[in-house]
Amino acid sequence: MTSHSHRRLRAAAVVCAVAAVAGPAPAAAWAAADGPSRAVAVAPSPDPFTGLSADEIAERAVTATQSATSLRMTGRVSTDGQPIDIDFAVDDHDECTGRMRIEGGTAELRKADDVTYMKGDEAFWRASMTSQGMSEPQIAATIELIKDRWLKIAAGQAGSEDLGSVCDLKSLLADLGKDKAERSGLTRGPDAEIAGTPVATLVKKDGAETTTVSVSQEGKPYILKMVKAGGEEPGALLLSDYDKPVRVVVPPADETVDLSKLDQGSPA
Repeated sequence: MTSHSHRRLRAAAVVCAVAAVAGPAPAAAWAAADGPSRAVAVAPSPDPFTGLSADEIAERAVTATQSATSLRMTGRVSTDGQPIDIDFAVDDHDECTGRMRIEGGTAELRKADDVTYMKGDEAFWRASMTSQGMSEPQIAATIELIKDRWLKIAAGQAGSEDLGSVCDLKSLLADLGKDKAERSGLTRGPDAEIAGTPVATLVKKDGAETTTVSVSQEGKPYILKMVKAGGEEPGALLLSDYDKPVRVVVPPADETVDLSKLDQGSPA
């Protein structure tokens, strides 16, 4: 398995998935609109956003969300029409833990102390390596080497930057403020509730596509959910566990395969 092959093993897909938190109308698609914690109509009182326009609420939501020290993102996103289910917890120390499911395969990703660990099942690795043009003999041999083990990628190794960027909370949240046009022209919809928290609902229509952003009305005005309905790729992403500690369990050494050793053809 070459460095180039590993660098492309769905790293781009993961990055695109997580980058979906970049704004109300991101390039990546959201998951099915009836995803986790569907909003339920509710009329919370008092309204902390009284007197504010939808655009002003969006500005406050972006500012608050960018101040988060950690969060969890759950849902389904898409890149190039390929759906990806994700569940990641990320903090501002560039550490994270979570998993994704793509093309029937599942992979786990962990990062701690600038070292990234990735463990996939056979379906995940097979789909990933096939998409990179690896031959069946190469795929079979590589899967045998990494089966039931974590691929360990140290800082500076091929793939570390792409995969590690999934855990860069500051960079992800910085993207929220890059394009103000994406969060202008919104209207306020009916208030609702997500996982017991009352939310203000902000709506933006673009042709056949409608994007809905749910903003917490309790505590800081964090973004709790984003939904895209209509268009070619409807879906949703749930954001939760703001400012909660992210506990990353580093895999035991005897359950890992160092990428550099793997490139040399050695399993450990």
